[in-house]
Amino acid sequence: MNIFNLGGAGLGSQEPDRATGPALCSRKGCREGAAWQLLWNNPRIHTPERRKVWLSCNEHRDWLEDYLQTRGLWKETVPFEADAAAVGEAR
Repeated sequence: MNIFNLGGAGLGSQEPDRATGPALCSRKGCREGAAWQLLWNNPRIHTPERRKVWLSCNEHRDWLEDYLQTRGLWKETVPFEADAAAVGEAR
């Protein structure tokens, strides 16, 4: 039982659930579908083999890559496939 939805259906958030909804671009405010996975890690807090993943649409790929590269965090960019979404988690 969900105590936050006692009033019935339709009271929940209209935002897609990032865990189960469509894969969207990680750029703030972008609602486009993901086409790329930008794999990165922060060497100050992550082990060298760990990869975090940001998703990107075609329009924001260069912006997100530049953001990560400027900070020395970017490792690689690979195409995003919904069936292979766990690629970054497996690394």
